[in-house]
Amino acid sequence: MLKTPVIHPTIMEALARSGHFAQVIIADGNLPVGAMTGPNSTTVHLNFRPGLLDALTVLEGILEVCPIQGAIVMEKPAEANAEIHDAYKKLLGEVTWEAMERWAFYDKIREPATTLIIQTGEQRRFANIILTVGVVKMAEESNF
Repeated sequence: MLKTPVIHPTIMEALARSGHFAQVIIADGNLPVGAMTGPNSTTVHLNFRPGLLDALTVLEGILEVCPIQGAIVMEKPAEANAEIHDAYKKLLGEVTWEAMERWAFYDKIREPATTLIIQTGEQRRFANIILTVGVVKMAEESNF
């Protein structure tokens, strides 16, 4: 029995094998994850129905069990709304942040560094995010 906030066995296994600089993808309900699978990635489908589970809920869970040092989102067209990016920034705090062109973003997901793709029921557009796994710091390394 696990006492962590995240108890999904496949997600926990994939996170456990995701070392420093591994990529974890939180995908919205529209990303064609079947076409995004890389050589080392595991895909977990949490998109039972639209809106369940949403990307922010999944990100909150990931942050409770895994250190994150960076995030990449897809660039949105100037006329599009991507309020979710602001919500991500608020949850993630001080991490490196990048917006990437659409096709480059898709290629980034397919890289060997991607260990986990979690497809959510998120319906907001431009909600896909690539998280870069950080390191667990020892107490005496707080300034590192």
